[in-house]
Amino acid sequence: MKFAICNETFGDWPLDKALGLAAQHGYTGWEVAPFMLADDIRGFDQSSRTDYRNQVESAGLQIIGLHWLLAKTTGFYLTQLDDEVRGRTADYLSQLAQLCRDLGGDVMVLGSPAQRNFPESQTEEQAMDAAAQCLQLVVPALEKHDVKIAVEPLGRGEGNFLNTAAAGRDLIRRIDSPLVGLHLDVKAMSDEGTPIPQIIRDNADLTLHFHANDPNLRGPGMGEVKFEPIFEALRETQYDGWVSVEVFDYSPGVETLVSESMTNMKAALPA
Repeated sequence: MKFAICNETFGDWPLDKALGLAAQHGYTGWEVAPFMLADDIRGFDQSSRTDYRNQVESAGLQIIGLHWLLAKTTGFYLTQLDDEVRGRTADYLSQLAQLCRDLGGDVMVLGSPAQRNFPESQTEEQAMDAAAQCLQLVVPALEKHDVKIAVEPLGRGEGNFLNTAAAGRDLIRRIDSPLVGLHLDVKAMSDEGTPIPQIIRDNADLTLHFHANDPNLRGPGMGEVKFEPIFEALRETQYDGWVSVEVFDYSPGVETLVSESMTNMKAALPA
């Protein structure tokens, strides 16, 4: 099992301090939210990208990819019916694919619910078609930079689009590219009626990436969800990607989130 952690966990900590704590507790992967690098990644130049990557790798970690792709941006929307908006969104995602590769990563997690939920004036079918058309425009950039997009289903509390792994599979089918697969998130899967281990088994063929957390918005093992059967299902399905810690409630403090998440995950590993 390869363990990573998302960089926004560390807030405004200096990068060297954040990397030091992550390495101290055994994380070897570093997942990047673009808004932690710059307000607009198009202004995050090649020199800055090289410096950032070198600093992460010098600390003994590797950048595994990006998530929160469209968070804190304006003018981008995945399910918009307007061709110009979809084109602009696809162009930005294509630029993120280059950023991902420049940093040494190879996967981009597409969540960002605020930029994909559809209005009451649209049907879910229209939203699915629009999202598929948008992502099809990104495929050439994925091919060029050897990067994959992992579509992330999110629970109903996040919005109305892609609320289940089955819906994620539907979108992936419409795009029809081996570079577009599925991302599974424990918090999100907890909103489905199907047990999490079963969702993992049912979608093993498409799963590219995995987030470990809890519906209480904290780290793995810091809530009611038991991770032993989750890790057992990942082992049984021969998942060989990253398990990355993503939290949303930072109130326990950085040190506690980082240390307890790792301790809990190691304790839940199959014998």
